[in-house]
Amino acid sequence: MAQLDNVNDRNEGFVANVVAWLGRAFLALIIPLIAFAAIYLGFIFLRDSNAPKWLITVVAIIWGVGGFALLFWVFNGIVERLPEPWSGRLQPFVFVGPAVAILMWYLTLPVYRTGWLGLFDRDGLPDGFSVFAPWTWPAAIQSDSFVGLQNYIDIFTQDLLQVALRNNLMWIVFGSTLSVIFGLLVAVLADRSKFERVSKTFIFLPMAISFVGASVIWNFMYEVRPAGETQIGLLNAVTVALGGTPHPWDKWVAIAPWNNLFLILIVVWLQAGFAMVLFSAALKGIPEELLEAGRIDGASEIQVFFRIMLPSIRGTIITVWTTIVIFTLKIFDVVWVMTGGQFGTHVIATQFYRQSFTARNAGIGSAIAIILLLAVVPVMIYNLKQFREQEAF
Repeated sequence: MAQLDNVNDRNEGFVANVVAWLGRAFLALIIPLIAFAAIYLGFIFLRDSNAPKWLITVVAIIWGVGGFALLFWVFNGIVERLPEPWSGRLQPFVFVGPAVAILMWYLTLPVYRTGWLGLFDRDGLPDGFSVFAPWTWPAAIQSDSFVGLQNYIDIFTQDLLQVALRNNLMWIVFGSTLSVIFGLLVAVLADRSKFERVSKTFIFLPMAISFVGASVIWNFMYEVRPAGETQIGLLNAVTVALGGTPHPWDKWVAIAPWNNLFLILIVVWLQAGFAMVLFSAALKGIPEELLEAGRIDGASEIQVFFRIMLPSIRGTIITVWTTIVIFTLKIFDVVWVMTGGQFGTHVIATQFYRQSFTARNAGIGSAIAIILLLAVVPVMIYNLKQFREQEAF
């Protein structure tokens, strides 16, 4: 009789476990579906609704903020109901999962679609083609709008785009390097000054200004009026005061391509403060005993700088330089506000804008965007590697 009771208990325990497992599986399936349905319906409402603006605004806030909170609550609840080993393994993904999903939706998928656009002519993707439907690819590839790598060949062979690539190279070489050099010099000199805080504040202040705002300010620096009129631009005011004639500095076609240097100065003015702050922190991390030992051994201050300071902050220098390189590769605002990309100052980003939105050439515009992405990604990976391996800051 006791054995029969044990068998019945085991059967009931087995059935209870199966029911519990099915219940968990059902909740794991139905709750995320309800959550995604709620978020999708909110998106449809925002896209198609003719409701009053205040109602759309309220729904947008609830949809955006509440959607993230709902996803986290749902997935966290599911994971907490799992057995302990699996709960510990999966819980980190609950925190990063929604962010990764959003990045996939807003970054990875557009890049994938842009890659396809770069293989077609100026009209873009043919009718009936979907980048997410492989069965539509063969017909699209055989269509007249498919040009393959011809857009990329045009980019590297057309004069206009070659000039843009050359200008971007100038921005990388001069903009990034000069920003690092000035930032490092100011950090070294300011650390020895009794006005360290004041001087660093003024050097760092331009970082609070946007690229567009800085360009407007420097437009006044380079402003030119006809000879004989009062010059409101600082450079031309000084030039005229010294007996010279006013010049359109940033548009001085006679010195192209070097007029790009007048634009690069703006980014140096903006980024030197950023570099200075990081270099100053790195320099303060060098042991004072190491510097004193070098001086006691007879090293001059220049030798201490080049043989002790620079090697000690090498990781920071590389990280700051690569960070500014990423900025300069994507430079757009300064060139567009100052010259509109004219007078031989256009760069890759301005050419992307012109080809995509002015010339309406979706193929070339997409190919330029892919080239810009391919140029930035290796620098960014190297930058992150420096962060992780050398603990630069």
